[in-house]
Formats: sequence, C-alpha cells, structure tokens
Amino acid sequence: MVESCTYIQYLERGEMLADQEMVALEKREKCAGLERLGLRVSAMINSPLAQLGRKVLIHRLDTDSDQDWEAIMELLAETAGLDMTFCDDGSVILQWDAPTGDDRVIERGEDVGLVVREDEAPF
Repeated sequence: MVESCTYIQYLERGEMLADQEMVALEKREKCAGLERLGLRVSAMINSPLAQLGRKVLIHRLDTDSDQDWEAIMELLAETAGLDMTFCDDGSVILQWDAPTGDDRVIERGEDVGLVVREDEAPF
C-alpha cells in the first residue's frame, strides 16, 4: 500500500507541476507577444523615414492578440505630444511635433550626471 500511495503522490505532484508549467508557459507567451509587438511598433516609430516626417503608419498583424494590441494603443495614447488617427482597416497613423526648445535632450554622457541626483537614500 505504501508503494501505491507514493505513486499517487508522485502523479499528483507531476500533474501539479505540469499545470504550473502550463501557466508559466502561457505567461511567457503572453509577454513574448506583447514584447514582440512593442519592439515592432518601436522599430516603426524609430525608422529614419518616420523620424524625418514625424509620422508613421502602425499596422496590426494577424498574430497580434487583441489584448496586446489594446495594451500598446493605451500606452501610445498616454504619450504626450502624440496624435493618433485610427484608420478603417485597423491601422493607426501616429504623428508628433518636432522637439521644441523646452524639450531637454541629453547629447553627451557627461550631461547625465546633471540629471542624476546623488543624494543619499532617506532610509
């Protein structure tokens, strides 16, 4: 009887591990899809032609899930200075203005020290 209990416990642990592995795999795939979409959109925005015209057409692929697409659209909608135009075919046109004198751009690594505070932690 001890052997069968051990075998049943092994099966339960194995099934439990399989369930945990499936959940982990689903989370990893979900992150991978969102990351892949984010990288693709970022590449479109950062392309030299888009930067020159300050305009880009973002299109959705069949492999992009609704949840990932909506997450990226929400993130873009929260970005100040970015105009979004939704097209009938599901694509989105992003437009932005040229940087103004008020926008701070760090051009050299030495300037980063001016931005970083070197105060001691309060705790």
